[in-house]
Amino acid sequence: MFGAEKGKAQGLNGKGLYIGIVQARFNEGVTNALEQACRAELAALGVDDDHIDLMRVPGALEVPVALQAMAEKGGYDALVALGCVIRGETYHFELVANESAAGVTRVALDYQLPVANAILTTENLEQAVARQSEKGRDAARVAVEMCQLLDEL
Repeated sequence: MFGAEKGKAQGLNGKGLYIGIVQARFNEGVTNALEQACRAELAALGVDDDHIDLMRVPGALEVPVALQAMAEKGGYDALVALGCVIRGETYHFELVANESAAGVTRVALDYQLPVANAILTTENLEQAVARQSEKGRDAARVAVEMCQLLDEL
């Protein structure tokens, strides 16, 4: 099952939810595809387009601070982190991948707010392109599912 079919099978319902998305511009071709897939899946799950806010930042390291600002602002049921880090020839890949992931997790824990992390970390562009749509959809489903889970607790 793919897309909305998978979400419906899991009983996911995003009606009434407010979602904030932070998209890194670095590797923009990939991150634009992530954002489009995420938005399409959110719509398929019942999230109104006017209940989705998008903030763009330079790169993956800037995503957590934008997520934090959105969490501070309030009014969001969940947040989504979108980015793409591709391995290069230096240690920079590990730094960006690890620190951006740690920052995303910290925002979720500090604010007790679901944050779906779809910052891709791949060996090459081909791997990123192969994952961009699926991971964008996955992020939408994670955000909605975690909202439902926390509402049940």
